[in-house]
Amino acid sequence: MELEIYSNDGKATGKKARLNDAVFAVVPNDHAIWLDVKQHLANKRQGTAKTLEKSEVSGSTKKLHRQKGTGGSRKGSIKSPLFKGGARVFGPKPRDYSFKLNKKVKDLARRSALTYKAKDNAIAVLEGTGISAPRTRAFAGMLKAFDLAERKALLVLPAKDENVLLSARNIQGARVVTASEVNTYDIMNATKVLIVKDAIAALEATLTK
Repeated sequence: MELEIYSNDGKATGKKARLNDAVFAVVPNDHAIWLDVKQHLANKRQGTAKTLEKSEVSGSTKKLHRQKGTGGSRKGSIKSPLFKGGARVFGPKPRDYSFKLNKKVKDLARRSALTYKAKDNAIAVLEGTGISAPRTRAFAGMLKAFDLAERKALLVLPAKDENVLLSARNIQGARVVTASEVNTYDIMNATKVLIVKDAIAALEATLTK
């Protein structure tokens, strides 16, 4: 597969970038995508929700009144879940939501996600970002050139670039990652994926091991 290479102002350079069909033109596996996105979101959950059980609530354990003869219900403690300020029955406890997913499944999911974007013409190859200093306006101008203003954009770099990261951090919907950090959720969540030309080889090497 070949795609046009664009400059950072959205104009075609007349050059072509060759993309590996083993990464950008596979038979998509929707279940692998679902599993990888599920794991990504699960790993982000804090799992710190906690309510007090009966033994943890502060209060007297004295029986409120005698068992029989009052005409009312039996009450054993002021800490009962039936009373205001009492315990909660079967409340949430701290837990770890993360789960393991095989590397081959994750790689298949990312290749499937990139394939879907390629089919939808939602991938653009850049000659470079042209950002040599932290400048939000420059990054916003690049997104506008690709009709991504106020849309979700994923920019894939060959290596970490602080200037680009600082330029993008105040733009809502913009996500900047290196080729080794690309994940299925970011790909599927983006309106368009912008890949710097030099990042293609690193991306393909990561997903074809």
